[in-house]
Amino acid sequence: MPNPAPFDTAASLPLVLAGPMLRRLEAGRLALWLVASEPLQLRLTLQPEGEVSISRALEGDACRRLRVGTSAWLHLIDLHLATPLPMDRLVEYDLLIQRDSFEQGIAEWAPHLIHEGFERPAFVIRSRYDDLLHGSCRKPHHSSADGLVTVDSLIAESRRSPENWPAALLMTGDQIYADDVAGPTLVAIHELIRRLGLYGECLEGATVGDSDELMAHPATYYRRGELLPAFKSNEALRERFFGGVEKPVFTTSSAHNHLVSLGEVLAMYLLVWSPVPWGLIELQSPLLDGELAERWARELSCIDAFRAGLPQVARALAHLPSLMIFDDHDITDDWNLSARWEQTAYGHPFSRRIIGNALLGYLLCQAWGNAPDACVTSLRAVEALLGSGKDGRLDCALHDQVVSELLQRGDWGYVLPTEPALVVLDTRTRRWRSERNLSRPSGLMDWEALTDFQQELLDHRSVIIVSPAPMFGVKLIETVQRVFSWAGLSLLVDAENWMAHRGAAQVMLNIFRHTRTPGNYVILSGDVHYSFAYEVRIRGRAEGPRLWQITSSGVKNEFPPRLLDLFDRLNRWLYSPRSPLNWFTKRRRVRVQPWLPSRSRSGERLWNGSGIGRIRLDAEGRPSQVQQINADGSPPVSFAPERDPAP
Repeated sequence: MPNPAPFDTAASLPLVLAGPMLRRLEAGRLALWLVASEPLQLRLTLQPEGEVSISRALEGDACRRLRVGTSAWLHLIDLHLATPLPMDRLVEYDLLIQRDSFEQGIAEWAPHLIHEGFERPAFVIRSRYDDLLHGSCRKPHHSSADGLVTVDSLIAESRRSPENWPAALLMTGDQIYADDVAGPTLVAIHELIRRLGLYGECLEGATVGDSDELMAHPATYYRRGELLPAFKSNEALRERFFGGVEKPVFTTSSAHNHLVSLGEVLAMYLLVWSPVPWGLIELQSPLLDGELAERWARELSCIDAFRAGLPQVARALAHLPSLMIFDDHDITDDWNLSARWEQTAYGHPFSRRIIGNALLGYLLCQAWGNAPDACVTSLRAVEALLGSGKDGRLDCALHDQVVSELLQRGDWGYVLPTEPALVVLDTRTRRWRSERNLSRPSGLMDWEALTDFQQELLDHRSVIIVSPAPMFGVKLIETVQRVFSWAGLSLLVDAENWMAHRGAAQVMLNIFRHTRTPGNYVILSGDVHYSFAYEVRIRGRAEGPRLWQITSSGVKNEFPPRLLDLFDRLNRWLYSPRSPLNWFTKRRRVRVQPWLPSRSRSGERLWNGSGIGRIRLDAEGRPSQVQQINADGSPPVSFAPERDPAP
């Protein structure tokens, strides 16, 4: 496959920096995402198989152009079609750039997006969401292979067989790691900011005055914790744990390269989704001591491997519609974990801005493509903010205002009227906070959010639910998290699961028991860095609903192997179906039957390996095939019930 040629830093920029990425596709409406180095005049051509071609100029509301830097324009394409496209048929398309009475198609400006033997990319709009890819946790500098590369291979194999195309790629959290950034990636981000002139900003409450000072500061690489305000004036930013050690609000152990500015966040998105920006920059190591120099070398090796797969990743995203929802690392580790965390993080202007910038990036690069209509109001405010950056720097007061509006937004979840219906949950911003102890973990959704969730389920025969964190996880791990929470150490063990908050857990189980909610639920999750499948039955009801918890994680991340093996074994011993310990859990009203991976050696229920999940559903919305497609090229793993499950 041809890689995009590197560009001389003195030469002109390529017209397209990233995309097109297919987002929400419907027969009568197409949403695409693209970033260019200048505002483009575009024409979209569509060629449904066996039908007359369609050509539409992308003008007015059909293409919103947002300037995010001197040489960077975000293009949000939202095309309404008077005549719906055919379902379950191959539709080839081209995005033509019009300049000086000439037109350039994708084959000219992005040949790496086209499969060998074809002239244009293509997509399929499926009439049923009965074949889906899903995954979460794509960490660029993890040593594992990239699961999104395997998506391209799947599309290539089915290129002439539209009936074999998945309906969509569901990205269920941690599409970027804003809080855990490799040194080489942060250097690349800064080079790209300078190359494209991404807008700068002021930074109130920090030891640096603005984003330019941040990039130039000696501690900007691997030592960003030092750039937080001094402890005496910043006790609200820190909390104590273990023998008086002081821990910053950005609680990940890898926060030493935490993204801060909006420019950094936007540059990160470009670098994880497109190979083109990497050709615009040169990576040069900053001055580092021995230990950090060794770390740089290790991370650089992983980043080089990550870069090598980006042409295939970009091609996959140009062929398969993708739908997304955030989890914590898209913003910061432990995001809104407890009421105390929220008070601390949002009570200081510097941490509030960091979180707000990540949420701004999510709006522009993820949320808009999920539900364009729901983002109209937020985008108007962001347009005003970006319009203030004509001199290269965003207006500080307006920036704070927009951040406040985004932080107060009620819900980032959405529903697709597909068959089965797809309900994507926001489990981060509408949390059920503990009133008795502000440091206890919050429920993943509050009463109002759960009530809305129930309304979305009513009168459907079957539903696909996307919950970034599994609704039904590994009991032993949840117990460990509960014990640490009792000890006031919830931040230490990432104690975020549906059962961690009694009220939220009970309401969720009651929703599934409601007589007007669906008979079949499929819950797709990620977050945990291992994969598993459970079948769940409500106890005491002969005709109760059937639920399947299907978890795929990570796309490019894995759990420490020995530790996961230990948890897996202990969980099987301590929480077998006959174990009395089950009656001391909040799930005692349900019966959970694990499905075993096909490559299980001795009864393991958890699969540890980066890749992408694939699930096929029957006519009733029940799983007929559950797979984990391994990124390392090994045979896929299938999950199926035990032959003789215990009563």
